[in-house]
Amino acid sequence: MNFTFAATKREAQGTGASRRLRRAGSVPGIIYGSGKPAINVTLDHNQIFHLLRNEKFHSSVVTADVEGSKEAVILRSTQWHPFRQQVLHLDFQRVDANQKLHTKVPLHFVNADIAPGVKLSGGIVSHVATEIDVSCLPADLPEFIEVDLKDLALGHSVHVSQLKLPKGVEVVHHGEGDPVVATILQVRGGGEAEAAAPAA
Repeated sequence: MNFTFAATKREAQGTGASRRLRRAGSVPGIIYGSGKPAINVTLDHNQIFHLLRNEKFHSSVVTADVEGSKEAVILRSTQWHPFRQQVLHLDFQRVDANQKLHTKVPLHFVNADIAPGVKLSGGIVSHVATEIDVSCLPADLPEFIEVDLKDLALGHSVHVSQLKLPKGVEVVHHGEGDPVVATILQVRGGGEAEAAAPAA
């Protein structure tokens, strides 16, 4: 899916200027990277709000149409109002088709309902991680990475090293060890109930 959003260059900067833009239904933002000067832009709040509701927009290379000049970018950060459904500011980074990018990709967990630890042992799935850092060329960026739980038993976990990554995609791992992304836990109270049954 190819996302495109419209943006216009903005000259006025500062808190007051940003406040006026938001009152007018616009969102201030910035586009930077790829050795080019950063440009301050203004976006339509309604358009960008609906795009942000789509998970794929957060992990895809998207097109910024800045007054007719189109650039490939990825969303780097979003600032939201503390309690209103209002976007306050957006940061986009330009991408180069020939240079690897480093970004986060969501994890999609499948087959939890048929996992032995759930179906046979009555456990519950704990999603330890919901996204993962990856490095790849823009053309290889996946919308998500699937985590198959169909063989997971109670008390067992799926680790980063067990993920099936698309071609050209590498995990960027910080720190030591092999982090857990999901595990199946015993439902609290289940063990005590089973232990008490023979005694009764």
